[in-house]
Amino acid sequence: MAGTKTNERPGTRAQVKNYPMSASKARVVLDLIRGEDVAYARDILAGTEREAADAILKVLNSAIANAVNNDGLQADELYVAAAYADEGPTMKRFTPRARGRAGRIRKRSCHITVIVARLDEDRLAIVRAARSAQAAANRSRRVAGSRKPAAATPAPAAESVIEETTAPVIENTTDETVVTDEVVTDEVATDEVATEENATAEAEGEKDGEEN
Repeated sequence: MAGTKTNERPGTRAQVKNYPMSASKARVVLDLIRGEDVAYARDILAGTEREAADAILKVLNSAIANAVNNDGLQADELYVAAAYADEGPTMKRFTPRARGRAGRIRKRSCHITVIVARLDEDRLAIVRAARSAQAAANRSRRVAGSRKPAAATPAPAAESVIEETTAPVIENTTDETVVTDEVVTDEVATDEVATEENATAEAEGEKDGEEN
């Protein structure tokens, strides 16, 4: 005897009709979220790069909103009970080919349906325990991250290093100034000696002239 048909499965549903995509492409993404809780299904769709993931995520959010607003269920207690895609109408177009022939173009569409229902008690307990463990791990990681800046090196140590580094530079500048002053003094002394020698030579020349 056949079981319950997919379109007769109990739960809250949402559907989009005539979506411009082939049903085979949508079924690849629907297979990823079927049977998962809605929080994990959203994460899967958010990390899927296929084009169908965006449309299916909107249908899933609509089904969750219908369950919360119309049936009074809790969003964190739902899971994807069924997800399927049916063939929609196909538009036929043609493109010109060689020798007067025409190539057929099929623009397919599909109807995407997502059904959500409440988890049973056993699975709901498992999901809640996993969420509590994840929340505790996230809280511990945030606390550990907030305590790291307190163990950093204090600022006064850096200031002392800067002072020690700049002190020799000032001494070197002073030494250079002193050396420069000494060199200038030597040059002045040399000029004075040369002036005295010239004066002595002129005096001797005058004395020789008077004797002659």
